[in-house]
Amino acid sequence: MIKYDMSKLERITVTMPEEMAAKMRAAVESGAYATTSEIVREALRDWNEYQERRAAKLEWLRAEIDKGMVGQSRQMSEVFEELEQYVKELIDDEKKSAA
Repeated sequence: MIKYDMSKLERITVTMPEEMAAKMRAAVESGAYATTSEIVREALRDWNEYQERRAAKLEWLRAEIDKGMVGQSRQMSEVFEELEQYVKELIDDEKKSAA
């Protein structure tokens, strides 16, 4: 997890649909968050973690391709089983991220 220096803050403006803004205000009013900025920071941390997981998966896939390119022989059925499992995990991660 990346740590940020909170003493170095930059103010930005974000435009969003009224429904999203209302949900954010409701979350603050309920006490779930102290400020709307806290909600946005959490969302960006989650997005950043998702991007890091995605990059790691892509790096793994490229490494597997590289292994295949240097002539390591494997049974096709084994490769397809692993690939199918990998794709299922990607889809599950996408569904979790969308929720």
